[in-house]
Amino acid sequence: MDARHNPRTHMTVSRHPRLLDLLNRQETLFIPGCYDALSARLAELAGFKLAYVGSYATAASGFALPDVGALTLDDLSRHAKTVTDAVGVPVIADAEGGFFAPANIWRTIHAFEDAGVSAIHIEDHAGGKHTNLPQELISLEDMVQRLKAALDARRDPNFQIIARTDAIWAKGDVDEAIRRLRAFSELGIELVFPTGATPKMLRTIRSEVPGCRIVVIDLPEINQVSEWNGLADLVINYGFCLYAASKGVRDALAEFNSHQSVPKLNNLLEDPGQFEQRLGYDTFTARSIQYQARSK
Repeated sequence: MDARHNPRTHMTVSRHPRLLDLLNRQETLFIPGCYDALSARLAELAGFKLAYVGSYATAASGFALPDVGALTLDDLSRHAKTVTDAVGVPVIADAEGGFFAPANIWRTIHAFEDAGVSAIHIEDHAGGKHTNLPQELISLEDMVQRLKAALDARRDPNFQIIARTDAIWAKGDVDEAIRRLRAFSELGIELVFPTGATPKMLRTIRSEVPGCRIVVIDLPEINQVSEWNGLADLVINYGFCLYAASKGVRDALAEFNSHQSVPKLNNLLEDPGQFEQRLGYDTFTARSIQYQARSK
């Protein structure tokens, strides 16, 4: 039976080492951010080796809310679990700022470990993301303590803590980003995430903070993802699936409202048979036949 159609079958095998194996291949990995279990499965079927689910997509798809810190730890970890249950590839999730003071951040680590994700990122942003409000960072000292506590709380050493700094995105300060990334690296963090860094900035960052794997967000001004090759280890386009789905549904609804005829919209709709095959209706039928009671 296809593990994708019986998600529990891959739960007993840790996917965490596979994340490290992928990162050890010395090639830049690109991830289109997913917003739910179905979009993650579609990404997996398209050949992507990792799945990413962030707070931006979770807030939008799960609650129709902006990504402004309104979601709880349970909101994000439960949503992440629906993704890990649906795919067989390693999943990276967004843990915001860790949700708790250092003494209680173990709850965040355990929640995401229990959800089956292979890595989370913890950020130093103090709030107001994706708004025109003043952008602030927590102190480096506070961030270091959060990360220390997060590393200590891991039950599986292969579970990765990605240390994210928004010093470039929020403040435009590359030097401060480098200062923070160095501190993260000195803690033993293997993956660092300088949000907003450009390929040009990464050349400097790599020379100033050697030895770390670097995660970045794919920026709108980057015309070809190949511009990241050799500079970033992991490139996340966090809104890709969300934006594609939103536009597709919006356009189809507008056409339906205009024409009042579903057959005229077939070019905008997926064939139901193909759609259902992807979800495992056929394997359900096979199981039903297999376990059907036979009358004597």
